[in-house]
Amino acid sequence: MASSLRTPDSPPHLGRAPSYIHFTPRRAMASFENLVVLANYEEHLRGARKVVWRDRGEKPVEILNLAECFEHACRGGLRAGTIAFLIRSGVNFILLLTRIKRIPKHFRLSLIRHALFGEDSMRFAALLGSFVGLYKFILNVLPILLPQPQPEEATHTRTRSLFRSSIQSDADTTFEEDAVEEVELGYPSRRKGARHARLSMSAQAHQLWVRKRTRRWYSAFAGAVAGSIAILFEKRGRRVGIAQQMFVRGLQGSFNAMSNKHGFKIPHGDVIVFTLCCGQIMYAFLMRPDTLPPSYNRWIQVASKVPSDAVNMNMTLVREGYFRPEDMEHVMKYPRITPSNYAYLADRVAKARLPEGLRTFGPHVVPCEAVHPDIDSCITVQVAHFWEVFRWMLPIYGALHFIPMMLFRRKTFLQRPSRMLLRALLGTMRSSAFLGVFVIIYQSFFCAKHNIYLKFLSLRASQAQTLCAALAKRLPPWVGEILVSKFSFFLGGLLSGLSLFVEEKRRREELAMYVLPKGLESAWIMARGKGWVFGMGRYGEALLTAIGMGMVMSTYQNDPQHLSGLVRRILYQFVGPN
Repeated sequence: MASSLRTPDSPPHLGRAPSYIHFTPRRAMASFENLVVLANYEEHLRGARKVVWRDRGEKPVEILNLAECFEHACRGGLRAGTIAFLIRSGVNFILLLTRIKRIPKHFRLSLIRHALFGEDSMRFAALLGSFVGLYKFILNVLPILLPQPQPEEATHTRTRSLFRSSIQSDADTTFEEDAVEEVELGYPSRRKGARHARLSMSAQAHQLWVRKRTRRWYSAFAGAVAGSIAILFEKRGRRVGIAQQMFVRGLQGSFNAMSNKHGFKIPHGDVIVFTLCCGQIMYAFLMRPDTLPPSYNRWIQVASKVPSDAVNMNMTLVREGYFRPEDMEHVMKYPRITPSNYAYLADRVAKARLPEGLRTFGPHVVPCEAVHPDIDSCITVQVAHFWEVFRWMLPIYGALHFIPMMLFRRKTFLQRPSRMLLRALLGTMRSSAFLGVFVIIYQSFFCAKHNIYLKFLSLRASQAQTLCAALAKRLPPWVGEILVSKFSFFLGGLLSGLSLFVEEKRRREELAMYVLPKGLESAWIMARGKGWVFGMGRYGEALLTAIGMGMVMSTYQNDPQHLSGLVRRILYQFVGPN
């Protein structure tokens, strides 16, 4: 009886083929072990991916003592430094590949080695790694050393209010796909009007952690200390640019938080900031190029499509009343100069080379014949320059539109590739048209005011009895001088800034934040030259970075929805919740 209940090790003998598959215990165990190995392998892949790319909605780490705080900071700093090193090395290598064919072969290996393992990559890694490590340590050690008492009842009340507000926003708000994809660290959905936070459950946990464990000044103090120390790892020539960007980003977040708190808003504030900065930048480019970085001066010169000698002549004519004949002769050697423009410039050069008593430099404005020597008409040249600028910027803006789409919106791109590609293409064309419109507005204003000034002078000197001549003679001379004054170049920049309306609305704030540091730096140098402000000494960059990062990290940790999406994503990937 006992033997009949025993399970046989082999299937019973049947007259037909069995309807089941029989596995021996050894094969079954082998299959199970393979499944375990595969599961472990996938888990390791997910862990490796988290080292490089932080998933949305990561919860803050609960740290209870100094040892855990130090370990957490070291891990974060090492991760940030490694990623920064790889990014900088990759960018250097790609830039090197674009010009490697023009480099002699015996230099290529050393340049590749320098691009991958050079000083720039090391310094960038040290900058970001030290900042993240110090920030994480200070932010998490302050609640341990200076704990904030919080009644338990108030905590539960706050939890219920956060949960209730999230339910209400889910029920009442219709949000766009961009808003869903940007919910990372308690980031809000983008809605028209005031900024409202739409929090996921993990984001609620982070906001709850912030209010339970930290005070607002913790993140500001941690950001200021970490930023002031980390900036010292960069080269001195690059510190100013980084400090300026951090300062204006801090101003942006602080202003957005203040406007949301007090309920006021400046209509088209981004366009206003952009136009003011463009006025200062274009004035500096034409009158005080020493107040702008040399690389930025070169970029504006290339974008203007105007001979550099014409810019030099304009500065000396307006400021000193003369021009160097050599500059005009260089313009006369322009390959496609028209005969009429050549004849006019040759006459100006001949009069400028006369003896001292007979020498004359003509009106104190650069002639349009030198500004666009290849085209006679001041109207036709605007169409030609618009197309040149549009075509020149097309690949640059194409990279700025397509690459972030591939990096930050991969899931949406894979789901709807045609729609996303079309959207990026239209955005590229719109951005390229924006810069083209900027150039033609300024050059149209430039040519128009100089032609009006020359006509004004000719009418005042005319003996004809016409209404225009009589009106020109009655007007005081300073009316015409305004057209060629230094302020007129600032006014042209203001008008050109209106081209920002061509750009997509969500990109206007980013462009305003890009030009703001350049305008502020130029204005600060001019003011310092007049004795209106003081110098900041050797550690001015560190002080400016400390102020900027204090504002940025305070906003990021407490009200992240008031920072721009780009800054939020970068900070989230490098710093994380805490």
